[in-house]
Amino acid sequence: MATSFEEAKVTVPAVLDSKGERKLTMLTAYDCTMAKLADRAGVDMLLVGDSLAMVVQGNENTLGVTMDEMIYHTRMVARGADRALVVGDMPFLSYQVSPVDAVANAGRMIKEGGAACVKLEGGINMAETVARLVDVDIPVIGHIGLTPQSVHRMGGHKVQGRKGGDGPGARERLLQDAAALQDAGAFAIVIEGVPAELGATITDAIDVPTIGIGAGPDTDGQVLVCNDVLGLEDRFVPKFVKRYAELGKIAENAIVSYVDEVRGEVFPGPEHCFSAPRAVGNRKRAAS
Repeated sequence: MATSFEEAKVTVPAVLDSKGERKLTMLTAYDCTMAKLADRAGVDMLLVGDSLAMVVQGNENTLGVTMDEMIYHTRMVARGADRALVVGDMPFLSYQVSPVDAVANAGRMIKEGGAACVKLEGGINMAETVARLVDVDIPVIGHIGLTPQSVHRMGGHKVQGRKGGDGPGARERLLQDAAALQDAGAFAIVIEGVPAELGATITDAIDVPTIGIGAGPDTDGQVLVCNDVLGLEDRFVPKFVKRYAELGKIAENAIVSYVDEVRGEVFPGPEHCFSAPRAVGNRKRAAS
């Protein structure tokens, strides 16, 4: 009997074949525990995003995270993923300098980090780099629209491709970016921070799956940051985020209870303590 997509190990060909057949799910993960939870929940792809610079390291943007740090976190996620496809995000300046540097760093992400593929930002300007990676059998996911590594050029994390909002031809450039990435060999494309109808237009215009984040419901899949989904991040909640739980509040309340019980000498109780070993030898000597 054939194994269903939900049960089988997710592969690059399986993602490609999903176009028009089923919606894809992607979630960020930064450690083994989160990877295991998401994997057991049925998430198709685990993205070790450079967003860890913000949600894990506490930085204001994604630019500061290093290649070594990304590999470290990717390795942890790979250990926790049995079914999901592990995607290693390429950090700022790890691939933009030259295709040669991109191959070397992406190779490290696969070899040292245990990722099955990499994701990088950019469109037409990155097509040559994507083609070079694909030529050496490193699968690539593209990323267009609001690209966080371009935060300074964009003047912040702003919606892209709005009519009249990003200069003449902005929407057309995003369509050209998507086509260029597909032609270069990208097997999927993340579309971030664009109007919903543009997300649908790009999705219809290309043959590889699109994965939206703030790009409307008509992309081929969705991705969110795990800390947002679980309610662990409270500094900023983007419009496109749906919080499915408020674990941050639950965790804070649990820690408050711990602090109160320690200070009130309630914890540890007798049930949390070890007993002294029985002095069997001493009793025998006393009886003799």
